[in-house]
Amino acid sequence: FLLLPPDAIKQMLNLNSQQPKALAAEPVWKILIYDRVGQDIISPIISIRELRELGVTLHVQLHSDRDSIPDVPAIYFCLPTDENLDRIQQDFSNGLYDVYHLNFLAPITRSKIENLAAAALHAGCVANIHRVYDQYVNFISLEDDFFVLKHQQSDQLSYYAINRANTRDEEMEALMDSIVDSLFALFVTLGNVPIIRCPRNSAAEMVARKLEKKLRENLWDARANLFHMDATQAGGGVFSFQRPVLLLLDRNMDLATPLHHTWSYQALVHDVLDLGLNLVYVEDETARARKKPKACDLDRNDRFWMTHKGSPFPTVAEAIQEELESYRNSEEEIKRLKTSMGIEGESDIAFSLVNDTTARLTNAVNSLPQLMEKKRLIDMHTKIATSILNYIKARRLDSFFEIEEKVMSKQTLDRPLLDLLRDAEFGQAEDKLRLYIIYYICAQQLPESEQERLKEALQAAGCDLTALAYVQRWKAIMNRSPGISQGTQYEGGGTKTVSMFTKLVSQGSSFVMEGVKNLVVKRHVRIFCASNIYKGMSYPNPFPLQNLPVTKITEQVMECRSNAETDDYLYLDPKLLKGGDVLPKNRAPFQDAVVFMVGGGNYIEYQNLVDFIKQKQTSNVQRRIIYGASTLTNARQFLKELSALGGEIQSPTAAT
Repeated sequence: FLLLPPDAIKQMLNLNSQQPKALAAEPVWKILIYDRVGQDIISPIISIRELRELGVTLHVQLHSDRDSIPDVPAIYFCLPTDENLDRIQQDFSNGLYDVYHLNFLAPITRSKIENLAAAALHAGCVANIHRVYDQYVNFISLEDDFFVLKHQQSDQLSYYAINRANTRDEEMEALMDSIVDSLFALFVTLGNVPIIRCPRNSAAEMVARKLEKKLRENLWDARANLFHMDATQAGGGVFSFQRPVLLLLDRNMDLATPLHHTWSYQALVHDVLDLGLNLVYVEDETARARKKPKACDLDRNDRFWMTHKGSPFPTVAEAIQEELESYRNSEEEIKRLKTSMGIEGESDIAFSLVNDTTARLTNAVNSLPQLMEKKRLIDMHTKIATSILNYIKARRLDSFFEIEEKVMSKQTLDRPLLDLLRDAEFGQAEDKLRLYIIYYICAQQLPESEQERLKEALQAAGCDLTALAYVQRWKAIMNRSPGISQGTQYEGGGTKTVSMFTKLVSQGSSFVMEGVKNLVVKRHVRIFCASNIYKGMSYPNPFPLQNLPVTKITEQVMECRSNAETDDYLYLDPKLLKGGDVLPKNRAPFQDAVVFMVGGGNYIEYQNLVDFIKQKQTSNVQRRIIYGASTLTNARQFLKELSALGGEIQSPTAAT
């Protein structure tokens, strides 16, 4: 309900003309040609079936070998790079298509479009080029309220790329310009000019200053102003009556959360199964021969996923069992009706029974396609959940989650950390390193002797400690920053209860249920896992959700509260010709926010923001948050980036 690329993309696939919803006319058949960036943008939001419904009979890579297909419009969807434009000009020369619709993800420069026009003139196909559009959709919308800037080659915008020691000034400028261009496209799509808040002296400030300048220049250019859109056009002022706040944050504000073991379904899929562009590959555990992993689409059309992606994993396990029982009941009803159709007899009672049964059977048969789709989704989520549960058991992820929650919320551990790290049966080396880094970040004071003992235990467990060199330097810098204390800003990102995973794992193994083997807890063993938050139950939640650092700052900024950390944040308003950068007094709270993390985001922060804004909704006030990040990384990928940065500190000559 917030981000609108699906509508913009569908309009583009309709040859950039709006088709009235009332007209269910036969679509114009067409070909879609995209580059890899265009493919990344389309794939999470439009399925192959939807492409077919929109009249796309063939979709191919721009740089693949393509044959000439006459009499069919060709829609190009790509960045206006020199490489892409050269290939388009080659298509002109070869006369591949009769009609060209050129849609560029980002604005094409005047010199490039002149070169393109010259090539078309030389090829004699000027009349064949029907439309050339700047679409301003150079970002990837993973959810209605979640976007990232890059998927393929995302290391160009990664935490490592921003913080590495040998980045040249021109490389950093290009990196920041890339982020600014995508954020500008986002707000053109939304149709709103934001007020920008961000911490000073950070990568976020560089982005903020550049974005404010770009927005202001566009607003004051009467010919090129992109924010004078009618409400019926793309974007149309999504936030309607009030301008949103864009909160730009630097990943350096919080390195613990990206490494945190999680408990929600979507974040777990990303952490252990490498969810990417709403697609995950799961190995078939039942197959005797090792088969190619099965691709599972987790998109907007999956009702179960949309309902439970933010739910605690034990709740998801129960929901899968409930869905399976519902499907079986429907299946049994059809079987029973078929059996009753065999009733023979001349009496009126028998005749009326057959008639009634026939009507009910007809309804049941008509619902078979929906029933088959439901079964497919049940099987898919059973496969995913079973795979996750196997990882939980093998790596003791339940215990890591509980311990990290206690560390972040300053609770006493049941076992000393040193014993846990020395325990050979306790998780993998990577999990132990993640736990130690979180412990190190959250500790107010950690004696040098204790650090050495813990490091020795990590080395004995097979951990690569390269990342620690960077984390230690980062913590020293952050502790010197005014208003920030890394040891006190964490409360944990889950709930006060920490027993849900343990109960699932310890009790789940005693059940054998067909289709959901070892997955679901018994009905009479109710796990208090704050599931009432997700199921909408009316009784009070005894374990209130804790806000992560990004959520705390978002709340303070949206409420315009006075706070030692956020009072010094920049306040930039692109609509003011000569504005200051200080928050004005008596500023009304913001109803809508776009929270963007420079240096990489994660599903843990996204879900925490979603849960936070749900709690803030009232019958009179609807608040909305969009979460975005330059890249999307799971803990393993982020740990790899920290190790690369640590390696530069340990071997500075190699970095140069």
